[in-house]
Amino acid sequence: MTKKIKSAELVSEFVEAFRCPLCKSSMKVVDFKSLICSKNHTFDFSKQGYVNLMTHPSKSHYKRELFKARHKIIIESHLYTPIHEMISKVITEYMDVSVKPFMIVDLGCGEGSHLQRILDECKVPAMTGVGLDISKEGIAMAAKRYENQIWLVGDLAKSPLEDQSFHVILNILSPSNYKEFKRILVEDGLVIKVVPRPNYLKELREAFYDHKEKRVYKNDQTVSLFKKHLRLLDVFHLCYSKNLNETELKNLVQMTPLAWSADKARIDAFIHRDSARITVDLDILVGMNKGLKRKLSSHNRMGGSE
Repeated sequence: MTKKIKSAELVSEFVEAFRCPLCKSSMKVVDFKSLICSKNHTFDFSKQGYVNLMTHPSKSHYKRELFKARHKIIIESHLYTPIHEMISKVITEYMDVSVKPFMIVDLGCGEGSHLQRILDECKVPAMTGVGLDISKEGIAMAAKRYENQIWLVGDLAKSPLEDQSFHVILNILSPSNYKEFKRILVEDGLVIKVVPRPNYLKELREAFYDHKEKRVYKNDQTVSLFKKHLRLLDVFHLCYSKNLNETELKNLVQMTPLAWSADKARIDAFIHRDSARITVDLDILVGMNKGLKRKLSSHNRMGGSE
C-alpha cells in the first residue's frame, strides 16, 4: 500500500475533524486521492502522504536543513525528552484518554517529531495525532517518517479544522491563534503551550550577541496573553542542561532562529567546540476554555498549584 493511499484511508476515518479552508464546509475523501468539500474545492494527497490545504502561497524561513537538524536534536540527541514526558503526563492525568477517537493536534508541528514523541510517551493506541504547519518542507518530512499520524500543510489563521474536534491542542515554541484554539477545542479540552524562559539556550545568546536585548528573553507578555484568552490550570517549569558534542551543537545552531542574525565568525567559533553544556528553560502552560469548570483531582495529583 502506498503512503498516499494509507494516508487517505487514515484521513477518511477522521474526516469529520476537518473542514474546507476556503468555504468552511465539510469534507470527504474521494477515490483515496483527494479531500473534496461539499462545494467541490479539491485538495490532493501527495505521494508522501500529506495534504496541502493552503489557500495561498507562503514563504517560510524554515528550510529543509533546519528541519533535518531539528529532527536529529529531538530524536537522536534527546534534548527535549523531559518536555515530552511532562506533556504526556499532563495529557494522561488531566484527560479521559479512553474516549474514541481521542484527537490531538500539534499546531506549528514542523517536521513532526515533538508530536510523535509525545504520542509515543502517552502509550494510548486510540490517540490520533494531527500535525499542521505552514511549511511544506516540514510536513513532507513528517509524513515521510511518521505514517501513523495525519499531516497537513495549512495556515492556522484559515484553519482546515472543524469546530470542537480536538481534545488536546499542542503549541510548542510556536506562535498562537487563540481564536482558532478556542474554536477547534472540544468542551473541557486542553491547550498545552510551551514557551521559553529567560535561560532557554542562553549559551547561544551569550556566544552570538553582545547587546543585552538580544541576550535576554522574557515570556511575560506571552503568558499574559495565554491567561487573557484561556483559563490557566497550571504552569510547569522545566529547567535542565545537557552536554552536546560538536555535531549536536551544529544541529542545534541549524535549527534555531537565534542564529539567523548572528555573525558567522561567532557561529563558527561556537559550533567548533568539542562539546558544550546547553540549558533548556521552558514553561509548559496548561489551559482550557474560560467559563468551564473542571474537576481538579487529576490536577492535584500532579502536585501543581493554580
